[in-house]
Amino acid sequence: MPVPLPSETEVKLTRPDATEVAWLGRGIVTAVRPSTGHTQLQDLLLKAVFESMTGFSIDPDAIEPIEAEEFATGLAQRNLEFRTRIVQVMLLGELILMPLPDEVSERVERFAGALGVDEGMIDVARDFAKGSMGLALVDFDRNGYTANWDEARCDMLHTTAHLEEAWQMAPSDPELAARWAALEQYPPGSLGRRVSEFYRSRGFMYPGLPGSAPPYLAQHDWVHILADYGTTVESELEVFGLIGRAIPDFKGFSLLAMVVSLFETGYLPSAAGLFQADKGHLSRKGMPERLGDAMRRGALCGKDLMGIDWFSYADAPVVEVRRMLNVVAKGPAALVNGSVGPWEHGGISPYQANSGRKLAESEGRVYESYGASVA
Repeated sequence: MPVPLPSETEVKLTRPDATEVAWLGRGIVTAVRPSTGHTQLQDLLLKAVFESMTGFSIDPDAIEPIEAEEFATGLAQRNLEFRTRIVQVMLLGELILMPLPDEVSERVERFAGALGVDEGMIDVARDFAKGSMGLALVDFDRNGYTANWDEARCDMLHTTAHLEEAWQMAPSDPELAARWAALEQYPPGSLGRRVSEFYRSRGFMYPGLPGSAPPYLAQHDWVHILADYGTTVESELEVFGLIGRAIPDFKGFSLLAMVVSLFETGYLPSAAGLFQADKGHLSRKGMPERLGDAMRRGALCGKDLMGIDWFSYADAPVVEVRRMLNVVAKGPAALVNGSVGPWEHGGISPYQANSGRKLAESEGRVYESYGASVA
């Protein structure tokens, strides 16, 4: 039986102190540790997430196992939001396992049950563990953030035609393409102008043109500018770490689960109408710390950055939009571990730089990277 949720008078809403953080570490590490012991990536990632999100450190090697019911009892005063976020950290530690043992999948499900948490990505993790990749895709669509796509969201995307699915392409929408192209005329330093420079420097096609990304996926491009992340695969993990944690709806976590399953384990062959699997990027040096910091920034933002009409902010300076949406600066752990912005060395991929040059040549202009260069 799940541990009941607290009443309004019983609920604990304060930040976890060192004692509670140790308790959380004990439960999370127990839930995700395979019988052979936790992996190096689990060790690094859980340490980084705890440090970024709580300000306290944990030592996975020193964790004493705990039963799900005992752990949940220790969180009796915590509400559903807190408990759900804890289960999502468990899932993050689980989804980076390749292969994913049945024992870990079953244990995380047991911990979630004891906490009274119904998290859709548990179904996906169970499918991964059983090797049912086709079913995993179905469960991802059924339980993910875009499962209940509302065509009314097309209003914020400014598409001429309604999109029946979130990641649907719009390759022939001249009005939409013109709206994006008009960003080139916005004041220097404005969010809109920086987004146009972001596209031109990388050879990205504006939404509404052939070869462009789905308009809904283009929502995350504004976050690259706002949060100061480049466009390598590692930076994509940071962007979606921030976005997935910032969305108040618990299902927002599925966006982080998506990129981890694309860019670390390769469980998902493709997603979001554009991304293709490319394994092993979260395992790279410094990436656990960078992802942990991105999640911290997302938690502090607390807004659905995929659900904003970004054109309403386009004429404002980037620094002002950051203030309005509470997108705080990167922490030292991310910076020292190589997190770069879109206009820095390492903030662009070789393919993107080459595409940007080709686009400039086709338009009869001199190529400008605005500071971005290949690592």
